[in-house]
Amino acid sequence: MRPSSFKSRTGIAALCTALLLTACVTINVYFPEAEVEEAAGQFIDRVIGTEPAPAPMPPDKPMSARFDFSLIGAAHAAADLSIETPAVKAIQQRMADRFSASLAEHFDSGVLGLKNDGLIEIRDPAKVGLAARATLKQTVADDNRDRAAVYREIAVANGHPEWEAEIRQTFAEQWISKARKGWYYQDGKGQWLQK
Repeated sequence: MRPSSFKSRTGIAALCTALLLTACVTINVYFPEAEVEEAAGQFIDRVIGTEPAPAPMPPDKPMSARFDFSLIGAAHAAADLSIETPAVKAIQQRMADRFSASLAEHFDSGVLGLKNDGLIEIRDPAKVGLAARATLKQTVADDNRDRAAVYREIAVANGHPEWEAEIRQTFAEQWISKARKGWYYQDGKGQWLQK
């Protein structure tokens, strides 16, 4: 066997081995449930007034990821969740204003309830006069539109629109968790319970 032929075959074999090993590595970006839960809690605290709004943040920084590579197998990336985008902050401010101006009193009186899907509903319309009912219906519709928009915006802003349903569910759980004593909420079967 000639030396140059041996080196050539060894080089090709090494290259094939390297390609095979890198082909076995996949990157799985998992849904950052704990981070979303914490972010949802902070968002909700700012909306319902249990936490002061933060000072303005510098412009958004790009999402980064941490990688844990193994030689063969899956690499997992943990997404750094961001909810401090201008769009999310604008929605949050509208929701906080709406809550303090109108919704808080209706939650406190039992007229409104937190649904198990992250939205709100007029639970007991009879407690609101007919003239005020149309205004309340519009306010609830506006709030639900903002709720849906914030779940979508957080998913898109973090580069994972496929996370929207999971973000919505995590927020729904946090809205119920943060509900004040006496507020109504839906359980998993849609039954109204009072906290």
